[in-house]
Amino acid sequence: MAVVPLSDASRTPEGPPVATILIVAVNAVCFVLELALGDQFVMRWSVIPAQIVAGHHWITLLSAMFMHASWSHIIGNMIFLWAFGPAIEDSMGVVRYLIFYLLGGLVAMLAQIAATPHSTVPCLGASGAIAAVMGAFLVTYPSDRIKSILLIGWYARITLIPAVVLIGIWFALQLVDLGTVAASNSGGVAYLAHIGGVIFGTVFGRLFERPRQIFK
Repeated sequence: MAVVPLSDASRTPEGPPVATILIVAVNAVCFVLELALGDQFVMRWSVIPAQIVAGHHWITLLSAMFMHASWSHIIGNMIFLWAFGPAIEDSMGVVRYLIFYLLGGLVAMLAQIAATPHSTVPCLGASGAIAAVMGAFLVTYPSDRIKSILLIGWYARITLIPAVVLIGIWFALQLVDLGTVAASNSGGVAYLAHIGGVIFGTVFGRLFERPRQIFK
């Protein structure tokens, strides 16, 4: 079974999600560059935990959150961003939202580095920053219903799932998968980055909201 979130069915943002569109566009441009320039580009701009710990290539903490390993990686991440980002952008405003997104991605990547400080395997992807957006959504609009595609084998249907259920189950799966990876000492998904991102979003998300939203 799989769930693909599409949009927040409970509210309509006041204006177009300019910052979310910008983030999607930057991710798309970076992915095109990856396809065009190959592994050398990916290795140069991805996070290598051992290099960060050694004090080198810190700029990759920023660049890596706009890079992806495959078509499925970027498409999946952008779908999740589009499902939760516009409502959070609307609550924070463009500038606050962009700052929050970047800080969430940074914290998520640092969490992953802390877990694997000697790794030379490249870390890349927007999922940590998007997890922070999901964490903010969880505490801001927990009862909102998320329009989603429910997939069970070959069966698919559109359904509405409460945000607290959808994000809560997703977070629980990250914890389970983190344990599996830790036990097997293998795996290619940065589960700790996801967990770090969600925790950052739930703790600090409300602080980034525009004042009129905080006292609403």
